[in-house]
Amino acid sequence: MSYSNFEHVKVSAMIGVVPQKCIDVDDEIQYYKNDDKILERNKKILGLSKRYVVDEKTVTSDLVEDAAIKLINKYNIDKDKIESLVVVSTSHDYSGPATACILHGRLNLNKECSCYDLSGLGCTGYVYSLLTVFSMIESGAVKNCLLLCGDIPSRHSDTKNRKVNMLFGDAGTATFIEYSEEKNPSYFYTGTFGEGWNKIVTPASGWALPVRSDIADLEIVNEDNDVWHLWDDIILGMDVFKFSMEIGPKSISNILEYSNKTMEDIDFFAIHQANKQIVDTVATHSRLPKEKYSTETFSKYANCSTASVVTVLLDQCKDKNTVLLCTFGVGLSFADAIIDYSKTKNYGMQTFEPVGKQLTRKEKIEYWIKFYKG
Repeated sequence: MSYSNFEHVKVSAMIGVVPQKCIDVDDEIQYYKNDDKILERNKKILGLSKRYVVDEKTVTSDLVEDAAIKLINKYNIDKDKIESLVVVSTSHDYSGPATACILHGRLNLNKECSCYDLSGLGCTGYVYSLLTVFSMIESGAVKNCLLLCGDIPSRHSDTKNRKVNMLFGDAGTATFIEYSEEKNPSYFYTGTFGEGWNKIVTPASGWALPVRSDIADLEIVNEDNDVWHLWDDIILGMDVFKFSMEIGPKSISNILEYSNKTMEDIDFFAIHQANKQIVDTVATHSRLPKEKYSTETFSKYANCSTASVVTVLLDQCKDKNTVLLCTFGVGLSFADAIIDYSKTKNYGMQTFEPVGKQLTRKEKIEYWIKFYKG
C-alpha cells in the first residue's frame, strides 16, 4: 500500500558515527586535472567538501555495532528487553547470514529477539525500514526495535572514478523505536519505478554474476579516465537526476496532502543528500522555504547512501519536532515519511571507535582457510 499511517509508535533515541579518516576534496585536485577552476566548479555545483571513509579493516557491522553500543549506554536501554534487531544497508558483511544475526551475538541480546536484514534499496532504505518497524510495533508483534542503518559506499567504487567516488561517505547509525501509549501520528508514502532498476546497479557480486577470475582483473575506463569494475556501483547520473526531479517534489506534495498538513506544519524537510544540486533543485521545485531544508549535511559527510537521510536527522534536526523525510534512489524507489521527533533523544553524529579486534583482508582469508580445513 502506497500510503500508511500509525498512531502509537515513537522514535525514542538515535545516534550516528563516522569513521576517523576524513578526506577533503581540496586534497584530490589531481583527479581534476590539477585545475583549480574545475575543482571549484564541482564544489560549487555539487557541494563537494568532506567525506569520512572506512579503513580496510572496518565493515558495516563495525560501524553500526559502535553506534548501537553508544545508544544503549547513553539512553540506558535494557538489552534483555530489545525484542527486534533490524539492520538496513547495501554493504552487508555477507550474503548470508544476516548482519543482524552477527550483531545479535556481538551485542549479546536475548535469544527471543528477532533479527533480520533489509537491503537493496540504498538511499530509501532507512524510510522503508522505518515503515517495516512501525508496522510491526503498531500491530503488536513487538514492543520495540533497535534499527541499525549503515553503509560503506566509499568501497562501492574506485577512488579514480570521479563520476561516483567523491560523492560518497561512510556512516553507521542506531535508532531505538518503541510503542507509544499516547497518540503520536506518523505518515508514510512509498513507491517504485521498477522499469528503471538498472539506473543504479551493481552488476557483479550477487548470484546473477558472481565475482570469478574472468572479471577479477577487468577494468573499464571511459573517455574521462573514470575506472569501473563490474562489482562497483554504476550510476546513470542524468537518468537519476531526472527521476529525482520527477518524484521528489511530487512525493512531498502527496504526503502533505495525505496527512492533511501544510508546509507550515513541517519544521524541517530532511531531503536525501544525493548532492547539493539535487537537494536544491528538489527544494526549489517544491517551493520549500530556505530555512526549512539544508545541503550542509552533504558538505559535512557526503552522500552516506542508506544512512544519508539519518545523517540529516542527526545533524540538522536536534531542535526540530515535525520532520518530513524525502528519499529517492535505488530501484528506482522513493519513500517519504512525516514523523514527530519532539520526544526523541538525538545524540548527533560522533566519531567511530572500533569495538574489539578488527582483521585485515589477509587475516580474514587465512581465517576462512583454517575454518574450512578445520
